[in-house]
Amino acid sequence: MKLSFSTLACPDWTLPQIIAIASDSGYDGVELRFVENEDALWKLPVFGGSGLTNTKKQLSDKGLTISCVDTSCRFHFPDPRERRFWLDEGERMSDLAAELGAPGIRVFGDAIQQGADRASTQAWIAQCVQQLAEKSTSKEVSVWLETHGDFASSCETEAILAQTVAPNVGVIWDPANCFLQSGETPRDGATGLGAHIRHVHLKDMQVDGGNSWQLVLTGKGNFPLREVISALRNLKYDGFLSFEWEKKWHPEIADATVALPDFVRWIQENSAQ
Repeated sequence: MKLSFSTLACPDWTLPQIIAIASDSGYDGVELRFVENEDALWKLPVFGGSGLTNTKKQLSDKGLTISCVDTSCRFHFPDPRERRFWLDEGERMSDLAAELGAPGIRVFGDAIQQGADRASTQAWIAQCVQQLAEKSTSKEVSVWLETHGDFASSCETEAILAQTVAPNVGVIWDPANCFLQSGETPRDGATGLGAHIRHVHLKDMQVDGGNSWQLVLTGKGNFPLREVISALRNLKYDGFLSFEWEKKWHPEIADATVALPDFVRWIQENSAQ
């Protein structure tokens, strides 16, 4: 498995800063979420024109790839105009992913909205994922649905995927999300999602029962990280294991300069176990 990290860990950093710590810490790639506090990445000069050319050269010079381009697209909205807005945003981000040679973009299903029901929401999400995947096929970019929100569990995610037919649809498995939001163990999640897993988010946390939890440095919590890695090995998964240190949402946690190299260290020390 290859290693990357989400730029949630350093949301206000510039791209040269991100590339430098990725290279210095021993990562194989970077998962783009925020850069300079911007999540609509196509707006930034470093991802357009001569700036994009320079960005690709910087990545290549350091032997780094873009493991995933994360969008903020959520397709749970009852209003078709809102879904259309996020489809358009997804297309822009898939264009950027294609330019960067990233294999996929991340989208959400997410949460059942007030006045909506589960079945209708699943259908809206599936329809949008299918449409975005069709538009991304010629770019050789896949659309990856993250296990998140009201559809975090493997069975909920699979129920959405069952309503799509595009071959370039897959899953970003976040076993911590599945555990917190549905109680699903990593072993059960991996079994349920199986070959649909295209990308994996990993983070450690201290869970104290109920909804009480906090992010901690890798190996310092009680989330079953080794069970995740064992389950992926059983699936013969050879994609990216991407560290999601959510500094953007939890500013109190350790700085990226501490957490990012620490994750690589832990993986290296525990990869043979």
